[in-house]
Amino acid sequence: MLTMGGGWHSPPRVGIRALARDDAGQTEPAGAGPAAASRERSATPAHVAGTVLWDVDTQVDFMLPDGKLYVHGAEETAPAMRALVDAARAAGVVHVASADDHELTDPELVEEPDFRNTYPPHCLRGTRGARKIPETDQDDPLPLGEIPIPPGLLAERVRGRRELLLLKKNFDVFTNANANALLDILDPDEIVLFGVATDVCNDAAIRGLLLRGRSVTFVEDAARGLDEERTASCTAAWREAGVRFATTVDAVTALRRPSG
Repeated sequence: MLTMGGGWHSPPRVGIRALARDDAGQTEPAGAGPAAASRERSATPAHVAGTVLWDVDTQVDFMLPDGKLYVHGAEETAPAMRALVDAARAAGVVHVASADDHELTDPELVEEPDFRNTYPPHCLRGTRGARKIPETDQDDPLPLGEIPIPPGLLAERVRGRRELLLLKKNFDVFTNANANALLDILDPDEIVLFGVATDVCNDAAIRGLLLRGRSVTFVEDAARGLDEERTASCTAAWREAGVRFATTVDAVTALRRPSG
């Protein structure tokens, strides 16, 4: 994980790295073999005890200039986002993504939004705007909607899955009851977070993770905010709360580095 001094140290446990032990105790790449190769899954148990890549709302309506709720400059971060997702895929690191999954009846969507608690219609289910951009798209995600799944059953469904997709009706991912349960099941040592918007959905996610006692690293050049002043206020509060900040280059290097 990142230290406050800027250096990155691997977590002390192998955790989500794509390694599996054979009966003799030797390590070999997990996913070797046609069945595993055909599906983007790691050979790890539900409890990952390592680093998780947390991808916040990298959807067309936020990321592209013609989107319904475009975050200015977001498209400029797409190459950095691709680098993070590709590095996680290559290393077998669990990739948790959140995504708005709206319907016009959702309370967050209003005709005259305040852009703090309410917003204009965006990321409507089944529309182009709700899709993830190609740079962060997941190959075989397990979608988790808002209907709560009993923790025991959720743990079984998560087991062996590398890509997880939390669908939500509100900017705060933890309004999806499965988000909290998923976090408990994965129990990562470090969460590397990126996405949009820094001052809305990223802020809600990071505050929620901190409230749940999680260690968070924010990849600053793989994110954009809606409001410059509010973004500065959010990032200052995160620093004070102990969130570490990293560049994409540092994060990718760390994700590629075997832990041990």
